[in-house]
Parts: sequence; structure tokens; C-alpha cells
Amino acid sequence: MYKFQNCKGGDFIIKKTYATEREGQFDFYEAYLRLIDNGIEIKDILTDNNDGVLKGNILEFKVMINDLNSVLFQTVKYLSALRIKGKPVPKNILLISLNDSKAYLYDSEDYLGDIEKIYNGGASKNNKSFTCGEPKKVMDFNCNESDEKKMIEILRENKFIKINIDDNCIFGWAKKYYKEYPNARKSDFIGDLTGKNIIIGEIRNPCRFIEYIYPYKGETNVKFDYLMDKLNDDMQKKTLGAFYTPDLYAQKSLELVRQAIQRVPEDNDYVIIDRCAGTGNLERGLTNKELSHCILSTYEYYEYKVLVELLGDKVRYIIPPTEKKDTFDMGLVRGADALSERFVNSPVIMEYINNSKATVILFENPPYAEVNGITRDNNQKSPWKNSFVVKKMKEETDGTVTNDLGNAFIWSAFKYYLRQPTDSYIVYSPVKYWKVNHLINKKFLNGLAFNRKHFHTTINACIMVALWSNEDDIITKEINLKAFDIINEDLKYDGILSVKRIYNKYSEKYYDKIKYEDDILDGIAVELNGTESFKDKSKIRVRKIYNKNILGYLVANQSGFDNPDINSGLVVTGIYSACGFFLRVNNYLEKLPMFSASRYITYNHRWTERTLIMKSADGFDKFNKHVLNKELEQFLLKNLLFCLLEMKNHVRSFTGIEDNRKYRNELCLDTNNGMTIAVNDLKKLIKGTKEKELLLQWAKVLRGAKKTKNYIKDITYGVYQIWNELNTWFKDEKSGIIIYDYPDLNGHLRALKSMLKNYYLTEIVPTLFKYEFLK
Repeated sequence: MYKFQNCKGGDFIIKKTYATEREGQFDFYEAYLRLIDNGIEIKDILTDNNDGVLKGNILEFKVMINDLNSVLFQTVKYLSALRIKGKPVPKNILLISLNDSKAYLYDSEDYLGDIEKIYNGGASKNNKSFTCGEPKKVMDFNCNESDEKKMIEILRENKFIKINIDDNCIFGWAKKYYKEYPNARKSDFIGDLTGKNIIIGEIRNPCRFIEYIYPYKGETNVKFDYLMDKLNDDMQKKTLGAFYTPDLYAQKSLELVRQAIQRVPEDNDYVIIDRCAGTGNLERGLTNKELSHCILSTYEYYEYKVLVELLGDKVRYIIPPTEKKDTFDMGLVRGADALSERFVNSPVIMEYINNSKATVILFENPPYAEVNGITRDNNQKSPWKNSFVVKKMKEETDGTVTNDLGNAFIWSAFKYYLRQPTDSYIVYSPVKYWKVNHLINKKFLNGLAFNRKHFHTTINACIMVALWSNEDDIITKEINLKAFDIINEDLKYDGILSVKRIYNKYSEKYYDKIKYEDDILDGIAVELNGTESFKDKSKIRVRKIYNKNILGYLVANQSGFDNPDINSGLVVTGIYSACGFFLRVNNYLEKLPMFSASRYITYNHRWTERTLIMKSADGFDKFNKHVLNKELEQFLLKNLLFCLLEMKNHVRSFTGIEDNRKYRNELCLDTNNGMTIAVNDLKKLIKGTKEKELLLQWAKVLRGAKKTKNYIKDITYGVYQIWNELNTWFKDEKSGIIIYDYPDLNGHLRALKSMLKNYYLTEIVPTLFKYEFLK
């Protein structure tokens, strides 16, 4: 809409008026961005859920500003968010009132105290109580050329204000530091002014961030003690695998420690050993008497400094007790590597190990780092793999359990520290070490389950805190844990969780290992997304088999659900990385439940599921028996229907470039080029309401697919190939919003996905548990 605007001097101009902020915002940027920096696009300045940060300016748009106080406060909240993220805080605040063409300039420096506060909820809410000073300048950029010139000059400025580092923003600035300086270490960033090794650090004497932050004046790093794990650089995180333990969980687990103390024989002394204490937050809830029995150690230098300062005068001993000139070792503590032979033979600890009148209690949250076939690492990046403990562990265990750093702590606890039946181990760890690895066979006394998300991670998953007695137990097959989540900064009881042991893996029982004499070794390999692989031969581990009886290749790797989209897959032929087997016409129906089970965690996001529920082949005999007597015929067909419509079924139809063969998707419902093997088998399915609804929805998807410009009638399409190749989209340059070329098709696909989830949970999952595909 346009209207006449009366400018000073009596001139009238035609001015556009706006009904929405967004429309005016984009018109403003289109008019001025090319004058500020022709290389900047609108999407480049809209990255933090505000109206735009352009050079040293933050802009906030309103159709009409009637209350400068509330609009400025909203912008202050956006600046607070930038500070927390570790992003420079622009000096200029420009509030743009679109329909009267006014720009109000404020200086962020004047509101630093407010910027350094924390705000919850939407930035546009609860802003009426804020009061601001007069704007530095008010500019009419429509009628006054001088004002417009001044506004352009301001928009070209690239100035920022300095902020103070505190525990709310230090993590964000650490991320920025390590991103810009990949070779930097925590000592370079945080530094420390105490002890034998004084390192100034960026936050104490800003050099690279001198324009953005004031020097941190704190004498020690205690203020950041609960963030020490998050402040590690990426290499240190990989080396240490350390995670912070939330205070509420640490306090709750003390119940297990006190239960262990009650087991101490009447005339015995006791020690509570924590070889990976970090800053000591596990122990801080102990009484002074209990602390006096503690021997603590930590491997990371700055955590060690905080540990000594907070608990040094309260515990029995810290390893090492005092800092020497050689204590600092590239950010680590010399002599505190719990996996080293030196530590295992520590005379301080051995004094109690060799004393029959001393009871040993270990209380630990071991570091977590795992090296596996997918996230393959090398010993140079994982130096703990070459440690004394891991080398000894390899001599006595299945080599695969040594891929988990936490397992090294658990194994060595019983190997080197616990000697008597009344000795105890309270340990935080995923249940895998007992459930699948069978790393220990000890008596379970009590246990808790906590949500891993609160340990400075992003994953909802179950962490077990178990109290083990140093007594052998090879009989127990199931243990129970009391579950607790943290909701609104309080512990919430989440019921009893059952942990059942697993004895057989899919690859041991269900993988097809039969050698077919008519297999031809001149096939192709594919990627996880189902397309032909052109990787170097050295990276292709699968045998490139071709046979007319092959319908696909199935991967159902590992017992757990870490990286579920990598460790499971269904494609038309061998995945380059192997770890699976070829599906054949004569057995594919009975093998597909492994694929279905591998999708479980995708549809069950609760923290009580991940790392607790795992894949097992323990029901193999029962399952095979019922397959042979046809008792499971209808389930297998229902499961087939699920697999045909599941988005992670990446079987595609295409012509191989390397072998010039046509690969047809036989595991889909598209019959436009003749019946597929799956559809032919599906005729036996007794279709109820749910099955009929799914098939009707599939028909809508296929009709929509045929209307797309990329549709090729000679190709047999599955759901994923339709989603990936036909459901095309583009991103709007102005808004950054994804716009689908065929909204009807996109809608039908999303509806199918939702319907299939419900079908999976009600019709497939119960049987997967019954036959212990899931356990």
C-alpha cells in the first residue's frame, strides 16, 4: 500500500506502507545492503533469530514504533543472546519504525549491565517495565537526505563493545576461540594465575578478542568449575572423554556411597577412591567425616587446580598432593593418568590395597570415549588405547570391549583395587558393559538411572549408577534401576527400569552366512543412501556380489543405538563398508525384523529407552521355530509392509555405471513396471483397517510422484527414492524458508511417515520384544 507523506519544507512524496514487519524489513535490506557491502546477502545477517546483525549494528524493525522502551529492551535481549553464544556485541542499536521512516540510534555500551543479564522466554514478551534514555540520534531516512546519509554511514560502521566474561558466556566464547584457532588448547584460552605454571590465557589478557571482551579479573578458575569439561578444546575432549555430573544426580548417588559405607566391617578403616574426580562435584555433598576418607585424582590440569582449591583441605589425599614445576603437562597432570602403571602402583593407594583392615570403595563417573568401526579413530588421537591398563585388559578380555574408555576404568577397578567381598564400586556408565559386554560378573546391590542429557551433552539417554559388591555372580540375568530425570531443577522419579542381559548378537545368529555357488563377483557397491559408490578400492570392504536372488543388503550393526542411521541400513546391494549381509529371495521375510528393530530408537525418544533397550538375538530359537510352523506368517507380512514404507529403506532403482546392470527395487509397492517380489508376497497379508489406510496413503504418494517433472516411468520407485529425487524443494533467498515444488506430494509423504510410526509402535514393536529382537 502507498500513501503521500508530507515532508519538511512542504514536499510530498509517495511512500510505501507495510502491514507486516517482515515485508518492510526485506524492502529495507534490499534498498540499503548493496550500499553497505555488496557481498552481503540478507540470509547472511539473519542467523540469530533477530531482525539482523549488519557489521557493527543490530537492527530491530517494527511497522510503527509507539514505545521505544519496549522495543529497545527486546533488542537488548537479542544482544544478551549474542554474548552468551560467544558472538561480538555490536555497538550500534538501530530501531527502525517502517511506516514513518524513522531510525532510532542507541549505543549498546550504555546498556551493558542489561546485556550481561540472562533472559528467559520470548524476547518480545514482558518488556513494558524497561526504561531507556534518549536515542543518540533520530533519523528520517525517507524525507531527509542528510539523515539518510548519516544512517548509511552508521550502517557501514564495524564497531563492537567489550563484554565481561562470566560463567554464562564463557562456553560460547571458548567455542568461538577454538573454531578460529583450531590448534589452541584450554590453557591458551582460560589460563591460570596460580601455581607453578602461570599461563595468562586469552580471557585474562585478551589479544585475539581484544575488541570484544574485557580481561577476566578472577584469581582462580573456581567460578567455572562446573563448566570445565565444556571448556576443553576438541582434542582434549577426545582424549579425556569427561562429562560434568549434575549436582542433583551427584547428591542422589551419595545414597549408594553410604550404603557401601554401611558394609564396611566394624573394625575396618575405609577409603573412597575417585580416579577421575574432575573438580570434585561428585564428592561435595559428602560430610566432612566422609570426605576425610577420600583419595581423589583428576587428569586435566585446570580441573586439578579447582579440585585442590575446593577440597584439598577436606580429603585424605589428592594425587598429586601439591603442584611441582613439572606437574603441568600440555594441559594434563603428570602422575594423574589413572590408566598408567605408575598410578596403578601408587604407594598412597597401595597402602590401603595391601591392608586387610582397610575397605576400598570406588566412587566414579569414568570418562566416556568410544572407538568403533563407524567413528574409527587411531591411537594417536586416542592415546588411552596405548595405556598400561588397556594393554593388560586386552590380554584378559574380548578385544572389542577395550574400545570404550569407560570400560578400562571399570575393568581395572576390579582387577587392581577391589580385593575383599565387602569392597564396593559405585560407577556411572551406560549399561552396555554389563548388559552386552559382560565385562564384569559381580553382585549387584542397588542402582539408579539418570538422564545423560543433563551431563553437558545433547542426547537423551540412560546412564546407570550401579553399586557393585566385589562378589562373583554369574546367575543374575536382570537388574532393576530407580529412574530419575531432572525437571525444573528438581529430581523427578521416573519409575523402575529393568535391565536384561543380552547373550547373542544379530550377526552371530541371524546374518545369512551361506555361500551361494552361483554368486558372481562382478557387482557394485553402494553408499548408505543407496546410490552407487565410487570410493577408492581400499575403502570398499564389501564383496561385490551379484546374483538374481539378491533383493538387497541389510545392515543391523551393533547392539546399541548409537548412530542408528549409520549402524543400520537397507539398500539394493552391498554397502561399501560391509557390516551386513545380502538379502535373498528365499529368506528376506524372516531377516527384515532386524531392520525394523534397528528403527526403534528413532520412534522412541525417551531417555529411558536409549542405551537401555538394545538389539538381541536371544530369541533366535523360539523365533525360528515359529517361523517354520507358520505361526509368524502374518507378523512377517505386516513387518514387510512397514519395511516397504519406511523412509530409511534406501533401496533404489537405477542402472549401475560400473557394471551397466539394471537394479530394480523389489522391496517397494510400485507395480507400474510389473509386480515386485514384495508385492507378490504381500498378497497373503490379511489387511485390516490400518493396513488399508497405509496402502491408500501410499497410492496418494505415488500419484503425486507421477506428476513431478523428474518422474521417470521406467523406474520402480520406493518411498525414499520419491522423497529424495522427486520431492524437490528450494530455499527462498529472502526468508531462508524451504519451499517445496510439490506441496501435495510433500504433505502425503509426511502424513505417511506419521501413520507408519503409529503402525510400527502398535503392530510391530510388541512382537519384536516378544522374540527379543529388542531387549
